Amino acid sequence: MAITVLSPLPATAERLDVVRTWRIDDLIDVLGRDKEVVEAALATLDYNSDLRAQLFVPPALGDVPAPFVGRHRTYVCVNQKGGAGKTTTALELAAAWVAMGYTVRVIDADPQDASLSGEWMLPSFDGIAEHERYSLTDVLFGRQPLDEATYETTVQNLYVVPSGPHLSTVEYDPKAGRDGSLRVAIRKSKAPVDITVIDAPPSLGKLSINGLVAADRVIVPLKVGALDRKALNDLRETIRTVQDDANPALVVDAAVMTSWDKSNYAGLVGASLRRDFPEAIIAPARRNVQVAAAADYGLPVRALDAKATTSSDYDQLARLLLPVKGTAA
Repeated sequence: MAITVLSPLPATAERLDVVRTWRIDDLIDVLGRDKEVVEAALATLDYNSDLRAQLFVPPALGDVPAPFVGRHRTYVCVNQKGGAGKTTTALELAAAWVAMGYTVRVIDADPQDASLSGEWMLPSFDGIAEHERYSLTDVLFGRQPLDEATYETTVQNLYVVPSGPHLSTVEYDPKAGRDGSLRVAIRKSKAPVDITVIDAPPSLGKLSINGLVAADRVIVPLKVGALDRKALNDLRETIRTVQDDANPALVVDAAVMTSWDKSNYAGLVGASLRRDFPEAIIAPARRNVQVAAAADYGLPVRALDAKATTSSDYDQLARLLLPVKGTAA
């Protein structure tokens, strides 16, 4: 099996401005109001400067990145809308952290056939008999510990837990995936992994709740061209409920506007995310054709095209969320 080693991006990669004040905030109060009111508010913004691609860091966050505290951290990428960019976000952030020196495990919690481990980042089963190839399904039914379902990939220091062909049964089988079971499995893991990234399914069922209960931090990807305000509200309420009940330490670290391109609509999406997740970094992931091609090659985008805007955007966000391993923030 050929192994890809990920390294820092070239200095020529296009970088975004990191801002602490954002004119997009001026749109928050007009969200949901009459079209004329919204258009009047948009008219006060400069299209070329205020609506350009920028990384917004809330002033209340203080210095970023914050230090990596503890031996392990768990992120969950969650949005119940299909096509939101969860899988791309989970994999590209994982790849960026690998390039920063971390060992990363991605848990594929999406039961769809076209999931991360089904078509993109395949597990290496070299030398493993078929009946001994385990998955997240086995973990959530209590048949195997998480480490037995963790496999190498073609990327050095990037591991994957495949979803398994029957993962969808977890949603309706009362014996599987009780709230907190994934958290317990991660805490019992002895694998030398610094970061676990959970790629949640496009629903707010048992699998997504398990991810939220297991995680320390939430990443919310949202496709700019598909804003569903009711879905966003449902997601926010689900996250807040988990914070109030099962996982009070859970933090929304970032919201990612996927398939981003400059437009008034992108500004409104940014304002919606600022309103619903005021504690989060808001990051664009600019539209790039290499995203689709990367899945065909079974590699992260940055391994296929280190100069792609998508590679640069996720790399920059990853470095705002965590310091390079072994360095101070």
